Amino acid sequence: MNIPGKYLAVALLWLVYALPAHAETVTLNLKDADIGALISTVAEVSNKNFIVDPRVKGKVTVISSRPMNSDEVYQVFLSILKVHGFAAVPSGEVIKIIPDVNAKQEDIPTTTESEPGVGDEMVTRVIQVDNVAAAQLVPILRPLVPQQGHLAAYPATNVLIISDRASNVERLFTIIRRIDQVSDSEIEVIPLTHASAAEVVRVLTTLTRSSAVGKAPGAGGEQQVMVADERTNSVLLGGDRADRLRLRAIISHLDTPQDSGGNTDVVYLRYAEAKEIVTVLMGVGKIEEQESGQPKGATATSRRGGSFDIQADESTNALVITAPPDIMRTLKRVISQLDIRKAQVLVEAIIAEVSGDVAKDLGVQWLFSGGRDGGETPVGIVNFTNSGSTISDVVNGISTVASGGSLPAAAGNVLLGFGDVSKDNNFNYVAIMNALASDTNTNVLSTPTLVTLDNEEAEIVIGRNVPFLTGSFTSTGAGDSATNPFQTIQRQDVGLTLKIKPQINEGNALRLDIEQEVSSIAPSVAGASDIVTKKRAIKTNVMVDDGQIVVLGGLIEETVGEDEQKVPLLGDIPLLGNLFKSRATDVTKTNLMVFIHPVILRDSSVASHYTNNKYNYIRALQMSEDADGVDLMPGKQHPVLPDIDQYTPVPALPEAVQAPAVPVDTGSNATDE
Repeated sequence: MNIPGKYLAVALLWLVYALPAHAETVTLNLKDADIGALISTVAEVSNKNFIVDPRVKGKVTVISSRPMNSDEVYQVFLSILKVHGFAAVPSGEVIKIIPDVNAKQEDIPTTTESEPGVGDEMVTRVIQVDNVAAAQLVPILRPLVPQQGHLAAYPATNVLIISDRASNVERLFTIIRRIDQVSDSEIEVIPLTHASAAEVVRVLTTLTRSSAVGKAPGAGGEQQVMVADERTNSVLLGGDRADRLRLRAIISHLDTPQDSGGNTDVVYLRYAEAKEIVTVLMGVGKIEEQESGQPKGATATSRRGGSFDIQADESTNALVITAPPDIMRTLKRVISQLDIRKAQVLVEAIIAEVSGDVAKDLGVQWLFSGGRDGGETPVGIVNFTNSGSTISDVVNGISTVASGGSLPAAAGNVLLGFGDVSKDNNFNYVAIMNALASDTNTNVLSTPTLVTLDNEEAEIVIGRNVPFLTGSFTSTGAGDSATNPFQTIQRQDVGLTLKIKPQINEGNALRLDIEQEVSSIAPSVAGASDIVTKKRAIKTNVMVDDGQIVVLGGLIEETVGEDEQKVPLLGDIPLLGNLFKSRATDVTKTNLMVFIHPVILRDSSVASHYTNNKYNYIRALQMSEDADGVDLMPGKQHPVLPDIDQYTPVPALPEAVQAPAVPVDTGSNATDE
């Protein structure tokens, strides 16, 4: 329902008069009210006197949601006048309401930097320019001054005179201060607050190429240089002085805050994994959000109130970032430093083991018997257990052969033996001399090689998976036979295991976290219930330079064992006592050393060098085996790796069109090396 303007004015005046004398706030809500009635209302509220130009006419609409004091009502009144093309000009005790086009010719207030004026009141301001020519700023700032405003330069004192609304004059003053900087050098550094330096340089470069900024096509002058420093978010500007002045003005226009609270960008990663760096970026974003004045209680995953959100897209290895411009710049700068190519580390572990075992046994054993079926006949025996077979085993073996059986294998070497154990003799005797000498040498060299990224753990296992019996169960049930028997087995790796995590420090130093184990199945041990294994393991942290060989650990062991058995008294007789004693000597020497040889692979060329060396070494071994080997079937050769310099992965040809892999006799004496 529309109410005529004169009735609204009467009702508004009645509301003002009806308020108590001490009321300090007024709520303005008008729709299509006559501007004259609004002026009368403001005069009553603000206690100001107005002179209204006859040309001031029109309808106004004001919507207010809260009460305002007299000063706020007056500022709203000035804004209403600006929207309708009018201005309020103070003149002594009264305020003249006139059209905008005539306001600059009236006695409007002259403001200063300390008292710049408020809101939409008309003011005049004189701005001193120190470093650039004021006349050069006029064409730059003219588009920012409305038609009814005034902008002029006075070259004599190098000042600018501006007549306009106080808020716009203050905006122009800020831009002038950004442009009016000392520029003695050919390179200027212009820091940005809101815009991205890279985006600003891109825009300026496009404008310069299209001749929209700078000199006209064909004009001489110094070439313009623009570089973005993303670390400090600054633009480095070089070239002609006049061109730099124009570009500084455009940069000031571009370096303004966005209307929206943030934007969204997708950042594709080349080396880093998106999922792994999301946590780091969220922490950086929270700190930046707090330092930039955002509420600390805001949720990081919310898009309201200037907060931010980071999501990882694993399928494309990309980050989807929603953040305000300042936080977005910080996050992109952190991403550029994290998303770098990591160096690789080639680690060669050298395990060298030299062991020797020397054993010597010498002994004489005797057996005397009064008869084979003697019963009470005395028996004498010298039976030693530390050297070869015992004499009792030998006699039992002879009896077994006499009964038609076979002689069991002796546990040692029998150098000499004689005796008589026939049934017809009343006196049986046996004498044997055991002698054993053994010399065993072992030389084991293992060089496992492993390549991994910096700060990434890698593991190589070369061995067998051996089952170990951990338990068994047998239930006899109701009867005597076993029912449902089972055993529990646990499998463990037996062989060589190398686990390493390298960290490249400054320079060529490497910190290595190493776990190395060499295990094997040992000979059975008396009393052991299951398989016996030998284990040599190292777990350590070392610091080593690139390409240096360092020893991780080792074992130097020498074990000497002597065992002597003899017959009392008889064994102590000089010379003759050797027939009644047995000696066994065992000397074991073990030398084990573990070395590490790391190499930093900083780029693909270094990695290719070491790869080619290993590849060609294996290829040479295969060719040597092929040259010395015997073909199992005609036309069949041992497999040999192709030449790495000429190898190119191509799709395999059908078998019907492949060339035969047999050597061709060309009739020459040339040989392949």
